[in-house]
Amino acid sequence: MDDYLSGLFSLHGRTAIVTGGSSGIGRGIATALARAGASTVIVARGEERIAQTVQELRDAGATASGVVGDLASRTGIHALAEAATEPFGEPDILVNSAGVNIRPPYADITEDDWDTTMTVNALAPFLLGQRYGVGMAQRGYGRIIHISSQQAHRAFVSSGVYGASKGAVESLMRSEAEAWGGTGVTSNTLVPGFVLTPLNARLQDDPEKVAALAARTMIGRNGLPEDFAGAAVFLAGAGSGYVTGHSLFVDGGLSVH
Repeated sequence: MDDYLSGLFSLHGRTAIVTGGSSGIGRGIATALARAGASTVIVARGEERIAQTVQELRDAGATASGVVGDLASRTGIHALAEAATEPFGEPDILVNSAGVNIRPPYADITEDDWDTTMTVNALAPFLLGQRYGVGMAQRGYGRIIHISSQQAHRAFVSSGVYGASKGAVESLMRSEAEAWGGTGVTSNTLVPGFVLTPLNARLQDDPEKVAALAARTMIGRNGLPEDFAGAAVFLAGAGSGYVTGHSLFVDGGLSVH
């Protein structure tokens, strides 16, 4: 890569923390950031999947490490926030990809469903962004990237609490963009369409629904984790320094309908 492109897109010398980085979209993004040069910490609940992801990245010549943690409680979030800085220090890049998708019929949603969903999907991004954003601003460089959802913008296939939590994330992103404006720290979201990931495993059991969602796109297929690589590297790098408070749809044109 020549100096011009490196100045725009290289992440060498940067550190990244990716929650939910051992599967789905998070794994695709963690792979992209690490392959672009960032020392990348994979954060997730499952030790085995973390180890597999980290080993694959190291085998590819990237610098990666893993931290096991659970974002379902305030205590877990705070503990993980500190543990994730141990491998490579304070992050320059934070990707909030960890999420839960609890979708009983609307009338059957419990208070526990609400609390768990909002804690993992909205409170954890807030607390992690607040914890790391201060240091990012002091150093003059920071990139906060949230994974949102179509359901932050429109309701379909039983949005429930999940849609509410992702709407909160998009508003949080705008608040972060305002709070850190002028410090060299940006906050943006990536908005997937329907992506073939473990989080959507239940919906994938319905081939007709999957085909219908693919037909709603302009590209003609549903998303894959690797579709987020380029957008994530862009938002994490120097080339996106004037982009903040923005929701970038990576959805094959699904949202155009």
